[in-house]
Amino acid sequence: MVSGRFDGRVALVTGAGSGIGAACAARLAEEGACVGALDVNAAGARATAATIRARGGTGMALTCDVSDEKQVEAAVAEMAASFGRVDVLHSNAAVFDPAVYGRDRELESLDVAVWDRTMEVNLRGAMLMVKHTVPVMPDGGAIVLTSSVSALVGDAVHAAYGASKAALIGFTRYVATMYGPRGIRCNAVAPALVLTKAAQRAMTPAQLADKAAERLLPWACAVEDVAHLVAFLTCDESRCLTGQTLVLDSGTLAHRPQHAVERWRSRP
Repeated sequence: MVSGRFDGRVALVTGAGSGIGAACAARLAEEGACVGALDVNAAGARATAATIRARGGTGMALTCDVSDEKQVEAAVAEMAASFGRVDVLHSNAAVFDPAVYGRDRELESLDVAVWDRTMEVNLRGAMLMVKHTVPVMPDGGAIVLTSSVSALVGDAVHAAYGASKAALIGFTRYVATMYGPRGIRCNAVAPALVLTKAAQRAMTPAQLADKAAERLLPWACAVEDVAHLVAFLTCDESRCLTGQTLVLDSGTLAHRPQHAVERWRSRP
């Protein structure tokens, strides 16, 4: 473990069983935080906490469906009972279950249950985590919510996912406004495609090539890139940043998506 910016602090990361959440939990622990790794997948949460401990850090596994208020309340209470408080909250959990995300496609055939479940996890989950964590957060705490570039541009599919992530950007500003007088900051990160193992398995070579064509930089975002940004947004070096959404997309949204324009021009 490398001690540093989070020595003596307590961090709670949701969706920490894999991917971005696991990387962010590990990064905060490496810099000295006592980390609660929370995930609906108990095995994933345990694996992340075990990895943190194996590297000399303090990691605690928590199992919770963030859309269930009783479960959220119990998980935060367990964290506070173990460490006394929570200084950092990274609300990262989102629904990627193929039965939900995979069916979030054209609106005319969209099952309302898919829309509702997406909002329950992605949006209500973030609200519940903030609601129950703020009371055990000391003045000067920091919150980061994971949004997405899907909140900022439209697409032909995943309207429920995009709408939920767009709402998180507005929610970020409300949390920042409500708790700023206590010195509690709230920001959002909006990554483009992050090349997790799950993302690469779910996409065809052609889809991956399309994503690469949209980027200005020759590399995609990795989970470590998100972890770097989350660590910055929750440390004292960013003490004057609140209510902001930082886009992490290798330049994807900084220019006209030329390949998409060409497709429209070539339509019959």
